Amino acid sequence: MLEQINTLLTDNFGEFGPLLVVGVLGMFLILLTLPVLLKREKDPLDKLRQNSRELDKARAGDPKKALRQKSNNSLEKFSGFLEPTDEEEYSAIRLKLLQAGYRSKTAVRTYHFMQFALGITFLIFGAIYAILQSTSGDPSTQSLMLSVLIPGACGYMLPKYWITRRQQARQEEIINGFPDSLDLMLVCVEAGQSLDQSIIRVSTEIRSGYPALADEYEIVAHEMKAGKDKTAVLRDMSERAGVPDVSSFVTVLIQSATFGTSIAEALRVYASEMRDKRVMRAEEAANKLPTKMTLATMGLTVPPLLIILIGPSVYEISVTLGTATFF
Repeated sequence: MLEQINTLLTDNFGEFGPLLVVGVLGMFLILLTLPVLLKREKDPLDKLRQNSRELDKARAGDPKKALRQKSNNSLEKFSGFLEPTDEEEYSAIRLKLLQAGYRSKTAVRTYHFMQFALGITFLIFGAIYAILQSTSGDPSTQSLMLSVLIPGACGYMLPKYWITRRQQARQEEIINGFPDSLDLMLVCVEAGQSLDQSIIRVSTEIRSGYPALADEYEIVAHEMKAGKDKTAVLRDMSERAGVPDVSSFVTVLIQSATFGTSIAEALRVYASEMRDKRVMRAEEAANKLPTKMTLATMGLTVPPLLIILIGPSVYEISVTLGTATFF
């Protein structure tokens, strides 16, 4: 019976038909056993705490808070598998997600889950494509393996690429809007408002144009209202932004508060420097433009020009050589 199955698979899928079928079956078995292996029993103490919290919410008569308390993250029981165990690696991924704009507590867990899910999904699609390819022709083993592994690797790297692009776009938005926010903050401080009030007003005014920078200012304002140390709040802002201009601004404010100098004067000087720096960035981009256009100009202009100039001569030479060969 095994020989008949082997012969059937070889006739339908080629020489590597049994190997492909065994690989697909092994993949599905792994997918079936993963939930069982990763399932973690809930701690009884956590159940008691959850029941006590629900009882307190019911006694308080606040249905909205009770509903929010009941909402549970479905990926929590897989946190040991999805989250890195190394604290340094976890902190690095957490910081990158913060700089990309993802601030939830489960961001790291969701990020690794998306990598795992997309990797497995694309791997299955690659296996299906490899099976169809083997039925329609006789591909080599290397091409079959590449058709399975390349989609899986692309699916695994897709969330990382997305986060990197989001981080770069957010940092570029913060860089573009930071000089304008400093000018607004300087106006507010010179009008008599405190630094906390000016940050709140700036976050409200620039939200339509630069929402990422407005979110950062709003977080700073809320943390200052909560009583967190101002120096720690500003340093956290520089880490979340990941922009050198913001880090320099935070250093200026901390030094101004430490030495007791005027914040308005420091803002005036630094805002002027940021405006000059923005003009320099624009000039740098303008100076790079001719260099970037050189290759496009050569590729689109030189070939047609050569065809126009040399084409008739080449045609006449070819006709002359053909006539001479005929005679």
